[in-house]
Amino acid sequence: MTFLSVEQAESRVSSTSGIAVDFMRDWRLAALRLSAGHRTAFQHGYWLGAWYEAFHDLAPLIAVISDAATGKDIALVPMISHVRRGIRVVEFADLGVSDNNAPILSLDADATDGIGKPLIDALRALPDGFDLLRLRKMPAQIGGKPNPLLSLGRNGSSSLNCNLVLIGEDYEDYQASIKRMQMPRCWRVFSRHAGARFEIATDVARAHELLDVMDVQQQARMRKLGSPFVLNDETHARFYREVARQGVAEGYAVVSALVCDDGVIATSLGVRQGATYYLLRISHAGESWSSCSPGLLVTERTMAALHARGVRRFDLSIGNQDYKRRFGAQKVPLTDVSVALSWRGLPYAWRDHAAQGLRRHPRLAVFAARAMGKGTR
Repeated sequence: MTFLSVEQAESRVSSTSGIAVDFMRDWRLAALRLSAGHRTAFQHGYWLGAWYEAFHDLAPLIAVISDAATGKDIALVPMISHVRRGIRVVEFADLGVSDNNAPILSLDADATDGIGKPLIDALRALPDGFDLLRLRKMPAQIGGKPNPLLSLGRNGSSSLNCNLVLIGEDYEDYQASIKRMQMPRCWRVFSRHAGARFEIATDVARAHELLDVMDVQQQARMRKLGSPFVLNDETHARFYREVARQGVAEGYAVVSALVCDDGVIATSLGVRQGATYYLLRISHAGESWSSCSPGLLVTERTMAALHARGVRRFDLSIGNQDYKRRFGAQKVPLTDVSVALSWRGLPYAWRDHAAQGLRRHPRLAVFAARAMGKGTR
């Protein structure tokens, strides 16, 4: 049977599956329960530790799932709870900064099969009165193991997707495959400037300097496009700098730049886990540098440098900008899950399911959006 507890609260029975679910409100304590396990880069301790610290005004709700018979922890689901339009929602610790979300699985990943229903039963049994569970942007694999929560939804139902570039052992072969991008020419143009160089920050102070420049450059770019920009507000700035503070030294956080005597011309931020790198943010100094395509160039130079260090999988993030196809990125689907935890959550779960269904029929989705007065954007 499934046992439920909230940290030191009295356990209660909520279903019959041999799974115990503990809900913890402190990430630091929860992280100790399953410190080693299969995870993506966005469930790394540096990422989640910085996230829960920066977004401290939200209520952590970390599910620690274990075998009721042996007491062995088998999975950890990093979540939060908050109220949206009067509905009490449970979702991953994300708020748009993570490219994917997933549970952390024990090294004995086979034991994690069937954890979805016990998790839902346990959430419904909590006294908080939660209404809706939303698990968004889930990959099919976690450290090479199947994601056990995908069974709660329809594979590939997310409106977002990864953009994955796979590169073999010879980087020159890859360069030849993207020759139309003319990256060697761009590098030659940039190299004509005095002091021109590419660098990856190796200490926290330099990483923070480059992040300061990134915030300014990205804000200028978004203002020109007429788009809102929040990544340099107090909360987001603290989050990214804490990820860099913890992760730069060992290569988890990768902050890179094109620099010359005129200043920092372009920057990029990403995270690395093993042979996989996730590109998160790019900035550049504006149109006056367009002759060397600095945003594309800093991305390609980062890929070349990391390839030399053993990276072979490059995820260019979840947006579907055209330049990612030019880099040879292939779309990899992600999955969304919406489950009503109460009658109040039912309309929201139904709406989510309807939206997921429309994504399979793009023309119908456009028609529905126009009918609701939302246009096509």
